[in-house]
Amino acid sequence: MTRAEVTQALTRAADERILVLDGSWGTMIQRMGLSETDFRTPALAAHPRPLLGNNDLLSLTRPDLIEGLHRTYLEAGADITETNTFSSTSIAQADYGLETLARELNLEAARAARRAVDGWNREHPGRRAFVAGAMGPTNRTLSISPDVNDPGYRAVSFDQMYAAYAEQARALHEGGVDIFLIETIFDTLNAKAAIKAIIDLHDEGLEPLPIWISGTITDRSGRTLSGQTPEAFWNSVRHARPFAVGLNCALGADLMRPHIQALARVADTRIAAFPNAGLPNAMGEYDEQPDETAAHLREWAQSGLVNILGGCCGTTPEHIRHIAQAVAGLAPRTIPERPRALRLSGLEPFEALA
Repeated sequence: MTRAEVTQALTRAADERILVLDGSWGTMIQRMGLSETDFRTPALAAHPRPLLGNNDLLSLTRPDLIEGLHRTYLEAGADITETNTFSSTSIAQADYGLETLARELNLEAARAARRAVDGWNREHPGRRAFVAGAMGPTNRTLSISPDVNDPGYRAVSFDQMYAAYAEQARALHEGGVDIFLIETIFDTLNAKAAIKAIIDLHDEGLEPLPIWISGTITDRSGRTLSGQTPEAFWNSVRHARPFAVGLNCALGADLMRPHIQALARVADTRIAAFPNAGLPNAMGEYDEQPDETAAHLREWAQSGLVNILGGCCGTTPEHIRHIAQAVAGLAPRTIPERPRALRLSGLEPFEALA
């Protein structure tokens, strides 16, 4: 199938049913009990910095594990699986001294996901799965100074952020992803750099792919780290005409629900959500059981709030299995038609009807 045909198939699937995204990669990789050796190739044998915990590096050092995890989530009921590229920008990889590997990390992760999904699709012709190219927020912020004594200071520029995302998006596209997923957005300006990087690929002659944008409400305040409400966040990114917009991470389903409801009220596109398995306990672990998460998300679906559901931190293939079973047969949210209006945003939304 051509890229355009795959996009059409994804759109048809989203119109027909609630789609299911995979669950946490970090949780599952931690359970594998890997050692420093698993994160090194012969070329990295003498690398001076510790690499244990740089999970994106496993796309190069242990692609068998990564491809197998894709397969595990597909077997659990996921319609969409993310590439193992949450931290695969030169900015994020600088912490490990591996900036130069950013392109290769994205390319090989996309190829691993593509192999897993293509194999799955051949075996299950009646229910096609898709690959989402994951683009995380990086470990820098464009909107907030990291120095409390210098509010105007920034550790990174917009041009640097844009260049890092452009390298990532180009490699993910080449590796064969079906949709870009800009996720765990705590700073909308970072997301704008990613959006521009993706859109600019068209100028390079690359076929356009859908964009899915997922923000993060960082705490009970109901705002992103850079201060926006969900409605203001939507006004900031709606120009990208995303395939879907939503929220992930930071909160469990119970605390995320009002913010998803707020987005569903204003967004004239699909709504997607992949919450954590509750909040972490004192040991940093997640206790919410698969049936508990699934019960929350089934209620969201029954209330007509969502089009795509999945899991973030603490969720496992068993969570995804329960979620897929819980929403099977339930209709996806109907995308509303919003009246024409001037819609602006700062930290709060502004709307002036025509």
